[in-house]
Amino acid sequence: MYALTGKKVWVAGHRGMVGAAIVRRLAIEGCTVLTATRAELDLTRQDAVEAWMQKNRPDAVFLAAAKVGGILANDTYPADFLYDNLILEANIIQAAHKVGVEKLLFLGSSCIYPKFADQPITEDALLTGSLEPTNEWYAIAKIAGIKLCQAFRRQHGRDFISAMPTNLYGPGDNFDLKSSHVMPALIRKAHDAKAAGASEITVWGTGTPRREFLHVDDCADALVHLMKTYSDDSHVNVGSGEDITILDLTKLVCEVVGFTGKIVHDLSKPDGTPRKLMSAAKLRSMGWSPKIALKDGVASAYASFLAGEFAERSQGAA
Repeated sequence: MYALTGKKVWVAGHRGMVGAAIVRRLAIEGCTVLTATRAELDLTRQDAVEAWMQKNRPDAVFLAAAKVGGILANDTYPADFLYDNLILEANIIQAAHKVGVEKLLFLGSSCIYPKFADQPITEDALLTGSLEPTNEWYAIAKIAGIKLCQAFRRQHGRDFISAMPTNLYGPGDNFDLKSSHVMPALIRKAHDAKAAGASEITVWGTGTPRREFLHVDDCADALVHLMKTYSDDSHVNVGSGEDITILDLTKLVCEVVGFTGKIVHDLSKPDGTPRKLMSAAKLRSMGWSPKIALKDGVASAYASFLAGEFAERSQGAA
């Protein structure tokens, strides 16, 4: 067991959806949460990261900072997704070693696994096949982060661990259609169609691929659980253990949003990986399971979207 009570805990990437959820979850742990905005700390500058770590001396680190986006963003900006993620994770992990951080949790992504991995995907499927081409740049960076944590553990005895969340959604998500993931994109499309009185919405591909989703607050709870109870070389999958087709997800989102129009498929757009369901067995064996049902989670994500939209309008009016 690693006790967080009384510790200084840095959440790198605290303004992102996952980082913000971790900060919310840590409120009940009796620890001091450290954060740094982009204006205060450029994570792509090694000297700046090392200086900040030397000054603040965190006991534990949640490395949730990353450049993220959906299929379109990954395909459009491959150099940014590879370089930015490589450099910021390397800077933080190296600095954590230098200043003697007690424990670090690196946050990856389910896209690290081969495109045609056996389902459900177990942790040992890593590096057993080719990646999905539409997001391989991000995946390669995340694989490097896992290996870097393993390397510091093996060479220097550092208690650095890695967790691989499935597709996350919830409060603080990115609803920009040009860069968002599938869940927030569907929520935005359904909302806009409803607001415009449209008769249909268009979704990418055939709608047959299956995806797994986990509410971000469930994810944060799992990550804190791992920080407190897990210490080993292998990364750990963090997921719901259940998946759904994109078409059925679209129907669910439309139901929650209240859009009753037709769903049209744009077959010129890629489907991506046919199925991506991660095995939840390892994390379940550690005594953790999710609490938020998918429909309830979609409702909370939509409420977050509405609150953000109205807040923007209020600021504009002011």
